[in-house]
Amino acid sequence: MMLRKFGTLIFVLSFTFLASGKEGSIKATSESLSTKKEKCTYFVTIETTCTKGAETSNHVSLRFGDENSNDILVHHLNSKHVRRVDPLEPQVLDDIPRKPFQACMMDQFQVTGQCVKSPICYLYLKLAGNDDWRPGFAQVQVLEGPHFSSNTFYFRRYLPRRVWHGSDLCDTQVTPFGLKRKRNLFGRKAP
Repeated sequence: MMLRKFGTLIFVLSFTFLASGKEGSIKATSESLSTKKEKCTYFVTIETTCTKGAETSNHVSLRFGDENSNDILVHHLNSKHVRRVDPLEPQVLDDIPRKPFQACMMDQFQVTGQCVKSPICYLYLKLAGNDDWRPGFAQVQVLEGPHFSSNTFYFRRYLPRRVWHGSDLCDTQVTPFGLKRKRNLFGRKAP
Protein backbone atom coordinates (compact mmCIF):
# COMPACT_ATOMS: atom_id res chain seq x y z
CA MET A 1 0.00 0.00 0.00
CA MET A 2 2.88 2.35 0.82
CA LEU A 3 4.46 1.71 -2.58
CA ARG A 4 1.19 2.55 -4.29
CA LYS A 5 1.04 5.94 -2.57
CA PHE A 6 4.62 6.76 -3.54
CA GLY A 7 3.97 5.56 -7.10
CA THR A 8 1.07 8.00 -7.39
CA LEU A 9 3.21 10.77 -5.93
CA ILE A 10 6.02 10.12 -8.43
CA PHE A 11 3.54 10.07 -11.31
CA VAL A 12 2.01 13.39 -10.21
CA LEU A 13 5.42 15.02 -9.81
CA SER A 14 6.60 13.65 -13.19
CA PHE A 15 3.43 14.97 -14.84
CA THR A 16 3.97 18.38 -13.22
CA PHE A 17 7.53 18.53 -14.52
CA LEU A 18 6.47 17.50 -18.05
CA ALA A 19 3.57 19.96 -18.10
CA SER A 20 5.85 22.84 -17.12
CA GLY A 21 8.24 22.00 -19.97
CA LYS A 22 11.20 21.43 -17.66
CA GLU A 23 13.23 18.29 -17.58
CA GLY A 24 13.95 16.62 -14.31
CA SER A 25 14.28 13.28 -12.73
CA ILE A 26 12.82 11.96 -9.56
CA LYS A 27 14.51 9.14 -7.72
CA ALA A 28 12.86 7.20 -4.94
CA THR A 29 15.45 6.39 -2.33
CA SER A 30 15.32 3.34 -0.14
CA GLU A 31 15.27 5.63 2.90
CA SER A 32 11.97 7.23 1.86
CA LEU A 33 10.35 3.83 1.31
CA SER A 34 11.67 2.19 4.46
CA THR A 35 9.41 1.51 7.39
CA LYS A 36 11.38 2.93 10.31
CA LYS A 37 9.96 2.52 13.79
CA GLU A 38 10.12 6.11 14.94
CA LYS A 39 9.08 7.22 18.40
CA CYS A 40 6.89 10.27 18.96
CA THR A 41 5.91 12.19 22.07
CA TYR A 42 2.26 12.75 22.92
CA PHE A 43 0.67 14.99 25.54
CA VAL A 44 -2.62 13.56 26.77
CA THR A 45 -5.00 15.89 28.60
CA ILE A 46 -7.80 14.32 30.63
CA GLU A 47 -10.44 16.16 32.61
CA THR A 48 -12.20 14.57 35.59
CA THR A 49 -15.72 15.94 36.11
CA CYS A 50 -16.90 17.71 39.26
CA THR A 51 -19.57 15.15 40.12
CA LYS A 52 -19.41 13.77 43.65
CA GLY A 53 -17.31 10.59 43.62
CA ALA A 54 -15.87 11.30 40.14
CA GLU A 55 -12.22 10.86 41.20
CA THR A 56 -10.29 7.60 41.20
CA SER A 57 -7.07 6.26 42.64
CA ASN A 58 -7.20 3.13 40.46
CA HIS A 59 -4.99 2.41 37.48
CA VAL A 60 -6.20 3.81 34.18
CA SER A 61 -5.07 2.48 30.80
CA LEU A 62 -5.20 4.44 27.55
CA ARG A 63 -5.38 3.34 23.92
CA PHE A 64 -5.44 5.69 20.93
CA GLY A 65 -4.40 5.72 17.31
CA ASP A 66 -5.08 6.66 13.72
CA GLU A 67 -7.00 5.12 10.81
CA ASN A 68 -3.85 3.29 9.64
CA SER A 69 -3.92 1.00 12.71
CA ASN A 70 -1.04 2.75 14.44
CA ASP A 71 -2.14 1.81 17.96
CA ILE A 72 -0.53 3.37 21.05
CA LEU A 73 -1.26 1.48 24.26
CA VAL A 74 -0.38 2.75 27.75
CA HIS A 75 -1.08 0.24 30.53
CA HIS A 76 -0.55 2.47 33.59
CA LEU A 77 -1.31 6.03 32.57
CA ASN A 78 -1.08 7.14 36.21
CA SER A 79 2.73 6.71 36.11
CA LYS A 80 3.02 9.12 33.13
CA HIS A 81 1.49 12.08 35.02
CA VAL A 82 3.29 15.34 34.25
CA ARG A 83 1.22 18.16 35.71
CA ARG A 84 -2.13 19.47 36.73
CA VAL A 85 -3.61 22.30 34.65
CA ASP A 86 -6.37 24.83 35.31
CA PRO A 87 -9.64 23.69 33.67
CA LEU A 88 -10.67 27.26 32.86
CA GLU A 89 -7.38 28.45 31.42
CA PRO A 90 -4.84 26.03 29.96
CA GLN A 91 -2.00 27.07 32.25
CA VAL A 92 0.05 24.97 34.62
CA LEU A 93 -1.06 25.10 38.25
CA ASP A 94 1.97 23.27 39.55
CA ASP A 95 4.81 21.05 38.46
CA ILE A 96 4.80 19.08 41.68
CA PRO A 97 3.83 15.44 41.11
CA ARG A 98 0.35 14.89 42.48
CA LYS A 99 -2.19 12.14 42.37
CA PRO A 100 -4.02 12.28 39.02
CA PHE A 101 -7.75 11.94 38.33
CA GLN A 102 -9.06 14.12 41.16
CA ALA A 103 -12.54 15.71 40.85
CA CYS A 104 -12.75 19.03 38.97
CA MET A 105 -9.18 18.78 37.68
CA MET A 106 -7.43 18.44 34.35
CA ASP A 107 -4.26 16.38 34.19
CA GLN A 108 -1.58 16.12 31.52
CA PHE A 109 0.39 12.99 30.78
CA GLN A 110 3.45 12.54 28.58
CA VAL A 111 3.47 9.34 26.52
CA THR A 112 6.08 8.06 24.07
CA GLY A 113 5.14 5.57 21.38
CA GLN A 114 5.18 4.81 17.69
CA CYS A 115 4.31 7.73 15.43
CA VAL A 116 0.89 8.11 13.89
CA LYS A 117 0.71 8.76 10.15
CA SER A 118 -2.70 10.47 10.08
CA PRO A 119 -4.84 12.37 12.62
CA ILE A 120 -5.72 10.49 15.80
CA CYS A 121 -9.30 9.33 15.39
CA TYR A 122 -9.96 6.91 18.24
CA LEU A 123 -9.37 6.95 21.98
CA TYR A 124 -10.33 4.42 24.64
CA LEU A 125 -9.89 4.41 28.42
CA LYS A 126 -9.95 1.41 30.74
CA LEU A 127 -10.38 1.55 34.50
CA ALA A 128 -8.96 -1.20 36.73
CA GLY A 129 -10.05 -1.37 40.35
CA ASN A 130 -13.11 -1.00 42.53
CA ASP A 131 -13.90 2.71 42.71
CA ASP A 132 -15.72 4.76 40.08
CA TRP A 133 -14.25 7.40 37.79
CA ARG A 134 -16.06 9.92 35.65
CA PRO A 135 -13.83 11.60 33.06
CA GLY A 136 -15.18 14.63 31.23
CA PHE A 137 -13.03 14.61 28.12
CA ALA A 138 -9.67 13.50 26.74
CA GLN A 139 -7.47 14.98 24.05
CA VAL A 140 -4.12 13.96 22.54
CA GLN A 141 -1.53 16.41 21.18
CA VAL A 142 1.24 15.14 18.90
CA LEU A 143 4.42 17.17 19.50
CA GLU A 144 6.17 16.12 16.28
CA GLY A 145 3.11 16.82 14.11
CA PRO A 146 0.41 19.07 15.58
CA HIS A 147 -1.79 18.44 12.52
CA PHE A 148 -2.09 14.80 13.71
CA SER A 149 -3.50 15.83 17.12
CA SER A 150 -6.93 14.55 18.07
CA ASN A 151 -10.23 16.27 18.42
CA THR A 152 -11.81 16.21 21.86
CA PHE A 153 -13.28 12.87 22.95
CA TYR A 154 -16.14 13.36 25.42
CA PHE A 155 -17.08 10.83 28.10
CA ARG A 156 -19.11 12.56 30.85
CA ARG A 157 -20.23 9.28 32.40
CA TYR A 158 -18.83 6.78 34.85
CA LEU A 159 -16.58 4.32 33.08
CA PRO A 160 -17.38 0.63 33.25
CA ARG A 161 -14.62 -1.35 34.96
CA ARG A 162 -12.11 -3.59 33.20
CA VAL A 163 -13.35 -2.93 29.64
CA TRP A 164 -12.25 -0.45 26.96
CA HIS A 165 -14.65 2.47 26.69
CA GLY A 166 -14.33 5.37 24.24
CA SER A 167 -14.97 6.65 20.75
CA ASP A 168 -13.84 5.64 17.28
CA LEU A 169 -14.34 8.27 14.59
CA CYS A 170 -12.09 6.66 11.98
CA ASP A 171 -14.07 4.76 9.35
CA THR A 172 -17.47 6.39 9.36
CA GLN A 173 -19.78 5.95 6.38
CA VAL A 174 -23.12 7.64 5.83
CA THR A 175 -25.78 5.13 4.80
CA PRO A 176 -29.55 5.46 4.29
CA PHE A 177 -29.92 3.81 7.71
CA GLY A 178 -27.59 6.21 9.56
CA LEU A 179 -23.89 6.23 10.34
CA LYS A 180 -22.00 2.97 9.91
CA ARG A 181 -18.74 2.59 11.79
CA LYS A 182 -16.05 -0.04 11.63
CA ARG A 183 -15.88 -1.90 14.94
CA ASN A 184 -12.53 -2.33 16.70
CA LEU A 185 -12.02 -5.41 18.81
CA PHE A 186 -9.09 -5.24 21.17
CA GLY A 187 -7.60 -8.42 22.53
CA ARG A 188 -4.55 -10.56 22.32
CA LYS A 189 -3.02 -11.01 18.91
CA ALA A 190 -2.64 -14.53 17.57
CA PRO A 191 1.02 -15.73 17.46
